[in-house]
Amino acid sequence: MSMAEEQKSLDNLSACRNLLKASVDNSTALALALDKTGPRIAELDKKLTVLEVAIRPGGSKNCTFAAVRDHIGLALGPAVAVLKILDSVRELERSLLSDSGPDSDIISYISTIRRFEEAMKFLTSNCNLAIQWLQGVNQFLEGNSVAGDRYISNVKRSVAILEELVATGEQARRNGKLLCGAFDKLEISFKQILTESSATVGLANSSPCIAELPGPILRKLQAIVEKLNGNNRIKNCIPIFVEVRSLNARNSMRALDLDYLEKAIKEHDDVRDMERCIHEWSKHMKFIVKYVLENEHSLCKEVFGSLASGVWTGCFVKIAVEAGFLSFLRFGMSIAESKKSPIKLLHLLNIFSVLEDLRMDFNKLFGGESCNEIKNMTRDLVTKVVNGASEIFWELPLQVELERRSSPPPDGSIPRLVSFMTDYCNRLLDDNSRPILTQVLRIYQGWKHEKYDEGLVTNQIYSIVREIAVNLDAWSKAYEQRALSYIFMMNNHFHFNSLKDTKLGDLMGDSWLNANGNYKEYYSALYLRQTWGKILALLSQDNPVSSTISDSPKKRLMAFNEAFDDMYKKQLNWVIIDESSRDKMHKLLVQTLVPAYTSYLQKYSLVVEHSDVFYTAQSLENMLSTLFKPKQVKYTSSSTIGSHFTGKQRNAVIDQYRFTLTAM
Repeated sequence: MSMAEEQKSLDNLSACRNLLKASVDNSTALALALDKTGPRIAELDKKLTVLEVAIRPGGSKNCTFAAVRDHIGLALGPAVAVLKILDSVRELERSLLSDSGPDSDIISYISTIRRFEEAMKFLTSNCNLAIQWLQGVNQFLEGNSVAGDRYISNVKRSVAILEELVATGEQARRNGKLLCGAFDKLEISFKQILTESSATVGLANSSPCIAELPGPILRKLQAIVEKLNGNNRIKNCIPIFVEVRSLNARNSMRALDLDYLEKAIKEHDDVRDMERCIHEWSKHMKFIVKYVLENEHSLCKEVFGSLASGVWTGCFVKIAVEAGFLSFLRFGMSIAESKKSPIKLLHLLNIFSVLEDLRMDFNKLFGGESCNEIKNMTRDLVTKVVNGASEIFWELPLQVELERRSSPPPDGSIPRLVSFMTDYCNRLLDDNSRPILTQVLRIYQGWKHEKYDEGLVTNQIYSIVREIAVNLDAWSKAYEQRALSYIFMMNNHFHFNSLKDTKLGDLMGDSWLNANGNYKEYYSALYLRQTWGKILALLSQDNPVSSTISDSPKKRLMAFNEAFDDMYKKQLNWVIIDESSRDKMHKLLVQTLVPAYTSYLQKYSLVVEHSDVFYTAQSLENMLSTLFKPKQVKYTSSSTIGSHFTGKQRNAVIDQYRFTLTAM
């Protein structure tokens, strides 16, 4: 409605009020006159019977002064009510048009709107009633000569104005400028209240800081929603709510530093960095769902709960999507779709654990039909996680077998595959991972309509350890020097023996652990007999080897020195991983060689010149003590395991290892 039309309506209202007031005054005067005329007519009736007969054909049948009085009296009540209502309407108009608007008291402003609407309805009702009676008066007057043409014209004009007033009131209630302006102010206030009262949900010292809207604020928002919905204006209110609350949720998320969500998953990404990202994702996912989205879900229900359920659930989903929640699901999907590796299995178990922990929350938040996009993405993610984790777990023994083609460490130390897989198995068997792995495998078997074997995890770990043992046997035979293969086997049997009081050690049992301890001692003895025992024999005259050398003590000493020097250089880069085993080997070597060497020097001190002594007993001992120490040198082999691990304690190697499953 244009400004000109609005002004015309207001002018008509004023004119109608004035005309109705004048009409009421005239009608009142006419009624009083009729009341006074009644008795006189009765008296004349007795005396002028002839006149009565004369006027009977024209009006005695259809019109009496009493009838005129009754028609006018019935019309006066609605007309007076219209006048009073018009005064109330004008007063309410001034309140709605005031500059202060709803800012001072939103509840009172909404009450004013409601009273204005009720007044307009009441005005229309009384106008219709007044119109009916005035039309009756008009018909009566036109059919009789009781009033003049001017009076009849005023009645007709009053009827026309009232009819226009009814039409104006109906239009004003539907889409009039006054109400539209009032509703616009409500929408502005709705956004202002939301914006001023919204505060981000954050983490402080790892504890969530929840900022719920106070009760008075909620009541204001609910009142505005109910008023706007009752006038078909709620469609503008919902986008405002989504805009403000999604911005609020985004700010809550932005405070968490979520740059990693956009990180591309590459084949050779740093494993430590990826583990950190997934750890952050797990923590943030729980926080976002349990606190940020739960808060928004409750707020949507409280503010729009009086509307159809699809309205507020749809509003919540829009907030979740616009806030960026889908990026969390996409990050999980990128992990699930990345290249297979044992590390990926651990990541998938982590993701599944988070999704399982949030399953009831997801059902509550995203159970409606409007949440189909999020529900479908979550369902696809769970499917990929379960299938991917199960497939990797099934193929682990095969992948260990494929590593058999790689070369063993040149220093006789523990292959990375061995240390990685034993730590990896411990990780799978720990109290956090094993229940999750079991649940994942149970679901996977159920999808395939296969019965789950309770011993599945245990049997698979047995298979992995068996393949590792076969690999060790094959690698030990790859060494050209048998003594180095003994060091290699000694290191690895010690490694297995050291698994006591671990999950893997408990699974394999004490007999297996003790057997590896015995094998470690066995290969240690073989090493001593194969290497330093032969050198020591050079100093003995009873040794067949030394008998081929001239009986000269000097030459036997020189042969010993040369053999020792050669042996030392060959073994200088060999490694015994365990410090206690290394110290024990040093003591055995010193106890075996140094006393015999010292005794030999003392025995032949008269015939052996000082220049012929390559090593003193002390220097010999010092050299032996330098053997078997790990060197800080990175080792590169043909194994597909990946980069060297340097970092944390036991089990942390898993966090930093990439073991590519080449057959997948």
